[in-house]
Amino acid sequence: MIDIHSHLLPGVDDGSPTVDVSVPVLRAFAAAGVRKVVCTPHLEASRAASAPYERHVQILEVLRRRAPEGIELALGWEIMLDVAGADLRSPRLALGGSSAVLVEFSHAGVPPTAAEELFRQRMSGVVPVVAHAERYWGSSPERVAEWRDVGAVIQLDSAALAGRGRSQQLAVELLQRGLADVIASDNHGDTRSVATAREWLLELGAEEQADLLTETNAARLLANEPTLPVAPVESRRGMLGRLRALFGGRA
Repeated sequence: MIDIHSHLLPGVDDGSPTVDVSVPVLRAFAAAGVRKVVCTPHLEASRAASAPYERHVQILEVLRRRAPEGIELALGWEIMLDVAGADLRSPRLALGGSSAVLVEFSHAGVPPTAAEELFRQRMSGVVPVVAHAERYWGSSPERVAEWRDVGAVIQLDSAALAGRGRSQQLAVELLQRGLADVIASDNHGDTRSVATAREWLLELGAEEQADLLTETNAARLLANEPTLPVAPVESRRGMLGRLRALFGGRA
C-alpha cells in the first residue's frame, strides 16, 4: 500500500509532534503492508512561494534514519486553496516531486469557484488531488463528479469511514458510485491507517477496487501516470456493520 496523505513529519503542523511519535506509527504501517508514505504538512496556497522546503527535507532525513526497514518516505504538502490563481507548479510543492499536488478547501464550505480553480490548476500542468473530498460542507457526489470531469483526482480519508454522520455517508456513496480514486490515512500521529479501509474492501469482495484505491493509483500519481478508473463498490447488507467492527465500534 501507498499512503499519499499523512501528517507524520514531526513538529511542523497539527500532526505528529515528535519523531518518537511518528516512528511507532510507521512501524504499524509497515507491519500492515504500507510500503511508502508521503508526509504532507499543511500549507496555504498564498504562502506557497515561501514554503520551508529545505527545512522539511532536513526533518524528513531525521525521520528516515529511524523509520522501519521496508518503508519509503517522501515529502509533499496539503495545500489549502485560500486564494485563486496560486502558482503550484514547483516540484517542491508536489507529492514526491511528481506533478500531483494535494489540495484542500476550507472546511467551512466548498467555494462556488472550486471546479474553475481545479481546472485552472490542471491546465497549468498540475494534477490536483482533492484531499478528503467527503469532508467539506457543500460537497456532494455531483460536485465531486464535476471536479473529476475537470481533471482532479479524488482522495478519501480512511478515517471518514470510521466516523459517523454525513462524512461517512458521503465517503461510502462516493465509493458506491465509483467517484473515488485514492484512499489515504490523513494520519496525525495516531492510529488511522489506510490498511483498515483496504481490509474492509477485501471483505466486501472488492479486491480490484482495494488494489486501485490503496496502491495502484497512488503509485501512478507519483510516477506521473494517469489514475485508472475504479469500479463502483457494490453495496451489501451488513457492510456498515462490518465497518464498525473493523474500526472498533467507532463507525
